[in-house]
Amino acid sequence: MRGSPRDPLCGQTLWCESSPQPEAGLLWDWVEINEGIVAMADPMGVLTNLRLVSDEGAVMTSNEAALHLNGLIHQLPWQDEVWRSLRQA
Repeated sequence: MRGSPRDPLCGQTLWCESSPQPEAGLLWDWVEINEGIVAMADPMGVLTNLRLVSDEGAVMTSNEAALHLNGLIHQLPWQDEVWRSLRQA
């Protein structure tokens, strides 16, 4: 079912290591912002079990980590995977 401006298509994406028992993963919400175009719904709302550390070895705050996680997500082909899944549904 197609989304509409008042009720756009939306969902969640989970990327994790591909092993029988994945131990690292990223999860975020997405929303269709225009026909055929999906984007992260909230770039600050990435959930993960990863702990990022600075060059000095300190654990990054969630705001500091969000910048790095968004850079990583930007490199993933997740939009293509969302559309592949939607076409199969």
